[in-house]
Amino acid sequence: MFKRIIRKDGTVIILVPKKDTKAVTFEVLYKVGSRQENLQNNGASHFVEHLMFKGTTKRPDTATISKELDSVGAEFNAFTGKDHTGYYITTDSGHLGLAADMLSDMINHSKFDKDDIDRERGVIVEEINMYEDNPMFYVEDVFENLLYQGSILGKSIAGPRANIQNMSRTALYNYYQKYYYNGNAVIGVAGKFNEVQVLKLIDKLFPIRKKQARVKIKPVSLTKQAQSRVEIIKRDLEQVQLMLGFPSLASNDKNYLASQMLSNILGGTMSSRLFLEIREKRGLCYFVRSQIQGYEDISSLAIQAGLNKEKIYDALQAIKDELNKIKDQGITAEELKRAKDNIRGRLILKLESASSQLNFLAGQEMLGQKIKDLETKLKELDKININQINNISKQIIKWSNSNLAIIGPFGSKQKFLQILKK
Repeated sequence: MFKRIIRKDGTVIILVPKKDTKAVTFEVLYKVGSRQENLQNNGASHFVEHLMFKGTTKRPDTATISKELDSVGAEFNAFTGKDHTGYYITTDSGHLGLAADMLSDMINHSKFDKDDIDRERGVIVEEINMYEDNPMFYVEDVFENLLYQGSILGKSIAGPRANIQNMSRTALYNYYQKYYYNGNAVIGVAGKFNEVQVLKLIDKLFPIRKKQARVKIKPVSLTKQAQSRVEIIKRDLEQVQLMLGFPSLASNDKNYLASQMLSNILGGTMSSRLFLEIREKRGLCYFVRSQIQGYEDISSLAIQAGLNKEKIYDALQAIKDELNKIKDQGITAEELKRAKDNIRGRLILKLESASSQLNFLAGQEMLGQKIKDLETKLKELDKININQINNISKQIIKWSNSNLAIIGPFGSKQKFLQILKK
């Protein structure tokens, strides 16, 4: 069970008590990510996240923050996505006060010191280098840039190097001030805690402010695609990275869960259609998988594969054949049952810990959805039928809407386009 509380200023508090643990997680999320940016400040959300760890008036530097948390064995980190930014500390429940005080201090009193900012520019550029040097990760950015071209949703979370090198302290601080307010926040506590005490702690460390509404997104408006698109990042690699996909349903669409089930049947497991056909039967790849990447107003169905460069054309054709087969012939009752059982099992295992339950619930809150617990999600899963999935596959898999991102030693798009057009 969980409790959702809305304070007078718009802050949402989510409490997930769990008696059979000695740990507690304190988390604060803000509805700000790269999609709130523009071309000039792309990367600001991620940059601000880094600066939260650079020191406060009370804790003047990174070392002070780290030592205090390390001294109690706490796990702590932060993350920036396209639609929200989050900070969390997990610790022995006896140190909940420290975790809450630390996050309050970092979020509300970070110094934004100019020297720290200038040093952090180099750190972030190296993070960008590390990411781009890993084709398996980088291909996702290339794919989303292609799929969402013309929209900030297609831009990198970390931003371009030029922005990181040139964003001023004033610009970063003003960006922080614009989005880091109580009405734009979700505060979550999961694990072992006393509800009355934790609510008093939150009110003390995150006092109620002026009421403000949560940020509203500007919905993505994709330019109508007339034909398949291909983007190649030319690199001398033996294993090529490929990502092929289509625009799909918003995460709050009534058929979104059915689209996730379609993805599971296609390439969500080692017994899925793509894995058995492309890897096991034909030996065309090292790995192949399907995934749904969902945002508030849109998502993508994407197939990713790591391939020998000599086999890429055969593999792409085989992937296309499998997509056409599921669209034209549909799925079987046995596949439907296996997918339901797999997703049910994964959800149950994923939500064993209190912190995972918190992320599951807070993620829905951040996307503007009515929060559904595990049991509600499982009931929805049980209701999905073959016709739903077959209709979804016909709706999504349209080759004029296909987008193909490749990182590998190829100079021409022509042969790839020919395969996608067939």
